[in-house]
Amino acid sequence: MSKEQSVSEILTNYEKTIGYVEPKPPEKLVLAFSGGADSTVLLHIAAAGGVKEIHTVSFDYGQRHIRELECIVIQLDTIRRKYPNINVTNKTLDVKYLKDISPTSSLTNNEIDNPDINKIAGDAQPASYVPFRNQMFLTICCAYAESLDADTVWYGAAQVDSLAGYWDGSQEFVDSLNSLVSLNRQHRITVGAPLLSLSKADIIRQGVKLGINFADTWTCYSNHESGLADATTPSSSLRLQGFLDSGYRDPLKYIQQDKINQIYIARGCKAV
Repeated sequence: MSKEQSVSEILTNYEKTIGYVEPKPPEKLVLAFSGGADSTVLLHIAAAGGVKEIHTVSFDYGQRHIRELECIVIQLDTIRRKYPNINVTNKTLDVKYLKDISPTSSLTNNEIDNPDINKIAGDAQPASYVPFRNQMFLTICCAYAESLDADTVWYGAAQVDSLAGYWDGSQEFVDSLNSLVSLNRQHRITVGAPLLSLSKADIIRQGVKLGINFADTWTCYSNHESGLADATTPSSSLRLQGFLDSGYRDPLKYIQQDKINQIYIARGCKAV
């Protein structure tokens, strides 16, 4: 089990990776915010870490798991109540053109089945990968940051993302994107992923410590008619494994809930 880190330690370790001499939170931050567990934890880390302005950008690209957009509103309301002195804004952008130009993903094409976690071993990229999605979204975030005179953009990539086949959730991607963004001759912007060195269990523990209601986050890529999450999808499987490894029960309900409850009991997992 890895050592639990505080908000200050997470920010300090992140800042070391981008070369800051003196660890400090950005005054003004643009955050790509999906309403999922990782980006929600990152939002709360930014607020707890002393960021004065948090400008979130969310994207409606016609994704199959549209429920995550509902969680955005809930989490932003929570942050505003908890941190009334922070300026928190949101822009939810309509980018449904992705369904037209990227119909090869199960997230943008309902005729493509979501990948099954038990059947994707060895795949270079899962069927849920949306071509260049993160690069497009982060480029939009950088454009917004420049207009706001902000110098920092964050997104919620985590350690497991690149391991699961998402190249645009890797440290190499972040470094390469920053090399491109640094060509800007007038406005210097740094793109960061402060959760990138953390396991999913680390992220869940940090979220619990920050008082996040994970029932108001959505990770599952399925859009099951029952309204329940599906533990066989990679996104849900990784989330659920993170909860199990952290010693907590995921407050979301799953199609496989009876079996999951047995695992919670066997592992002594606590309710959040």
